[in-house]
Amino acid sequence: MTDGGAKQTSNGERHLARGLLGPLKPLDAREADPDRKLRKTLSWPHLIALGIGAIVGTGIYTLTGVGADRAGPAVILSFAIAGAVCACAALAYAEMATLIPTAGSAYTYTYSVIGESIAWIVGWSLILEYSLACSTVAVGWSAYLVGWLQSAGINMPAALLSGPHGGGVVNLPAVLVALGIAGMLVAGTKESATFNIVLVAIKMVALAVFVFVALPAFNGGNFEPFMPYGFGSHIENGATRGVMAAAAIVFFAFYGFDAVATSAEEARNPGRDLTIGIIGSMAACTAIYMGVAVAAIGAVSYIDLGKSAEPLAYVLRTLQHPFAAWAIGLAALIALPSVILVMMYGQSRIFFVMSRDGLLPRSLSRVSARTGSPALVTMVTGVFVAAVAGFFRLDEIAELANAGTLLAFIAVAACMMVLRKRAPELKRVFRCPAPMLVGTLAILGCIYLLVSLPTHTLVRFALWNVLGVIFYLAYGRARSLVRAQG
Repeated sequence: MTDGGAKQTSNGERHLARGLLGPLKPLDAREADPDRKLRKTLSWPHLIALGIGAIVGTGIYTLTGVGADRAGPAVILSFAIAGAVCACAALAYAEMATLIPTAGSAYTYTYSVIGESIAWIVGWSLILEYSLACSTVAVGWSAYLVGWLQSAGINMPAALLSGPHGGGVVNLPAVLVALGIAGMLVAGTKESATFNIVLVAIKMVALAVFVFVALPAFNGGNFEPFMPYGFGSHIENGATRGVMAAAAIVFFAFYGFDAVATSAEEARNPGRDLTIGIIGSMAACTAIYMGVAVAAIGAVSYIDLGKSAEPLAYVLRTLQHPFAAWAIGLAALIALPSVILVMMYGQSRIFFVMSRDGLLPRSLSRVSARTGSPALVTMVTGVFVAAVAGFFRLDEIAELANAGTLLAFIAVAACMMVLRKRAPELKRVFRCPAPMLVGTLAILGCIYLLVSLPTHTLVRFALWNVLGVIFYLAYGRARSLVRAQG
């Protein structure tokens, strides 16, 4: 075996390996068509900023309130659990990303290790992860825009601030920010990544200011009772409650490091840069989240916090710091688009690689001669994200995005363990410590978080994948370039 997906015959010919779940894509597969190659323009500062830009965003700025509503003060424990699961997944991602430094992330790893059929399901689920994550952030950004404008005495028509579920027509600010970010990505990857570094710096300063202002108002009484709804996910008074119910949604606050893995093909030194980007961004963000959560819950009752769509700004207004609240809202307006930028970037690369493999229309994998980025697929992604953000609720979008992400994390951990057994001799730039233990913990933790999601979310996720399988059987399977090469 020369790699995880091809066999070498005695006369030197390479034949495609086949698994029980379809053909395996060679680990060292490279695209020959220059019109379908991504340029190597990113270094490790770009990658770690991409990771932090994706991780620190809507999760801490808006979902802190949603988590507090589900778990009470124990939302801090929810953050810890979600972070621990993501840390295990991040280690598996770091090994796989440096071993297979091509675009596609979990989809590509699954294609090379498990087979095309499961890879399609993972890729189809990643569409949910990245596209709906973008939409979630766009809706959260819109809430901060409305609060910030209202504090300045400006009121927009209610019909343009929410979709039909909220009594409106369309969430216009969410639509506009999604389309604006898509336009920025079309302009070029390196330019977008450099701009993202500036947005990340603004975001980090804003969170530091929040902690500095809110901590002096810390009240231990706000943590009693610490776990009012118990640990396990359950239905209480018509709502999903419990520490694990909150963990299943604030999990959204931690992922984003996997977007770094989608940039592997564009990294100048993937072995070094991807490891720093994935592990570094996760370590920095975990510390930030815990500090912000403690400050927010300590300053304001979790009951009130859970009612706000812009919880951090709400805390500061409650503490009679209107200017700080205004500044935090402004920082969120400026910096939250960095999450949309990174997630939309990741989604466009998933679409791009699936198209390059023939499972989606090949026209989507053409790259711009001027910028070296896939312009058409980026614009298609932007329109899809804008449509979802304009018409759906934030919590439902985030839950469905989480389902797709959890499946991808399970696949990556499984791929890492399978390759350790199948091809232990492969050179690994980064080696996950205790791979079987870490991989197993990642899989079990993701499964627990997955089943902790509301039943209606799991049903929608299943229906989405049924639709995906139908599309694969009707279109992608017959046009698969990897299958044709076999």
